[in-house]
Amino acid sequence: RPQVRTWSRLEKVRDGIARLEAEKGRVAQGVREIMLPELAALRERGRSLREQLRALEAEESDLEQRFYLGALQLPNRTHPAVGGLGVMEDLGRGFGGKGDKSDEGSPVPPPVFDFKPKGHLELGEGLDIIRQRRLSHVSGHRSYYLCGAGALLQHALVTFTLRKLLSKGFLAMTVPDLLRGAIFEGCGVQPSATPSPVYTIDPARFEDLCLAGTSEVGIAGYFMDHAVQLQDLPVRVVCSSTCYRAETDTGREPWGLYRVHQFTKVEMFGVTAAERGTESEELLDEFLGLQKEIFSELGLHYR
Repeated sequence: RPQVRTWSRLEKVRDGIARLEAEKGRVAQGVREIMLPELAALRERGRSLREQLRALEAEESDLEQRFYLGALQLPNRTHPAVGGLGVMEDLGRGFGGKGDKSDEGSPVPPPVFDFKPKGHLELGEGLDIIRQRRLSHVSGHRSYYLCGAGALLQHALVTFTLRKLLSKGFLAMTVPDLLRGAIFEGCGVQPSATPSPVYTIDPARFEDLCLAGTSEVGIAGYFMDHAVQLQDLPVRVVCSSTCYRAETDTGREPWGLYRVHQFTKVEMFGVTAAERGTESEELLDEFLGLQKEIFSELGLHYR
């Protein structure tokens, strides 16, 4: 258990620093009170204490850094019902995490066609409402344009979802797109990882700023070091934002508007109490029910 050993050593180093600081104070007081013949010995002891303190403080700094970096690798507890990388995703980005393949609960039956259906990109290009080809000279890899009805459809979906959630008592919020690295780390994202999952602004011009891949990061930053009254919980937040993601190469070229570098998303975010230990799960179930309502009212089969 390297984290336990590191923490134990850090505690011992801090105790040593406290003892030496106390003795240093006594020595300084003694210097003011004693006669001249004893001054040289106390000065020498003072120099020795300073050297010991410098060594222990350097070790303390190193241990703190190692402990912090190690703690960042510790995962959150996962609900036993989760079958993969999360239970839910975002409207327009898919529904259900890996391992969550159940169609249970969808009141809309899966469509059955007597012809080979076209995918969204083929349909969109045929209607001239999606453009994803020949854009390397304009906006690079995995980018796209929405035109005409395509752009209006995106706005309509965002407006439909915002109105739905505002009627349920959600607090509307807008968030910064650029955030400090520590906020990402608090959400379990490592901006310094290789390859990095986020876009980092040129540090030579703007120190420690990254583009958010989800409004969750900005909302979490809003509540960081922020006290919420128990009687005001749970807090339900809805935010529509542009999301920037440095999707990495998986060896297979994605097709259509999937694993793109920029998209618009509506996020549900909750802050709960932990008095009974079930509040978080209850709010997640509430959010899941709202997602089911949204997909059902749009006439979409989901899983």
